[in-house]
Amino acid sequence: MIASTAIIYKNVRLGKNVIVEDHCVVGCPPSGKEDGELETFIGDGSHIRVGTIIYAGNTIGENFQTGNKANIRELNNIGNNVSVGTLSVVEHHVEIEDDVRIHTQVFIPEFTTLRRGAWLGPNVVCTNAMYPKSPGVKDNLVGPEIMEGAIIGANSTLLPGVKVGANSIVGAGSVVTKSVEEGVVVCGNPARKIKNKTQLPYGQGL
Repeated sequence: MIASTAIIYKNVRLGKNVIVEDHCVVGCPPSGKEDGELETFIGDGSHIRVGTIIYAGNTIGENFQTGNKANIRELNNIGNNVSVGTLSVVEHHVEIEDDVRIHTQVFIPEFTTLRRGAWLGPNVVCTNAMYPKSPGVKDNLVGPEIMEGAIIGANSTLLPGVKVGANSIVGAGSVVTKSVEEGVVVCGNPARKIKNKTQLPYGQGL
């Protein structure tokens, strides 16, 4: 079902049973590209909620869903069963694997990688430029890599190029300035290891 107020540009392919709600824009060409020049694909069973903008050149898997007014830039690869929350922004050239959950008002910059089952809480900010106005900064952007099953708590900030290890937890409000090993809990500013994940109540099952 496509709402009458939605705008669908050329060269957009929608899978079966895709819902596009009111005032959404799908396949908007980025700067320097013409309408229809880049293919946009959204898989079966996806649900695009009110006011979402999805630029052209995205390949998106099945059962994708957005909250209201999500903004997804061009040339991203997004897997199956991914959710992008209300007012969140995914910039271009981002890799998002299956089963990733991005909550409300999260910022995902260019060249970030979110591995399978990663979970990002509300207001998480990832960054990709250590010195934003330095010469040649655009040629050296590198976003964080959040590995399989890692959890990033609300209001945390991740600095450029850090890797959060598989199944680790970043506590709410942390600033991650260096990479995090697998299976640990870190928190604070700067974030430091406080325990292994298995030391949490029911930590083996998280």
